[in-house]
Amino acid sequence: NIIKGLVRIHQYTIMSAPTIAQAAALEAILNGQEHVECMRNEYDRRRKLIVSGLNEFGLPTFEPHGAFYAFPQISITGMDDETFAQKLLSEERVAVVPGSSFGAGGDGFVRCSYATAYEKIEEALRRMDRFMRRHG
Repeated sequence: NIIKGLVRIHQYTIMSAPTIAQAAALEAILNGQEHVECMRNEYDRRRKLIVSGLNEFGLPTFEPHGAFYAFPQISITGMDDETFAQKLLSEERVAVVPGSSFGAGGDGFVRCSYATAYEKIEEALRRMDRFMRRHG
């Protein structure tokens, strides 16, 4: 009897989204555009910073559209993408992902996230600039 009762409660509570979630979704739909625009502007600012910074010290980078990652080409260093990522991490404590992790088309590239604070991107770019002065 207890299990039957619990099954009934479970069935009735999963039939639809909780009322509070429905209210939150409605509020976001009706009044959330200002926040969305603010986030969009902030990510655009970060995107422009990382792309211009990478291009400035010789890593050709196209402006991404639709993701939070820049994908600079690192062939100028003479390193493959895995070596570049490992050395950058060990020498400057900046983590990037080797492009080859995403398939053969990523060879010679690294993925850099800009889904972090603007100030952290600035610091990462300073460190990468030092790295490129030694290896570029």
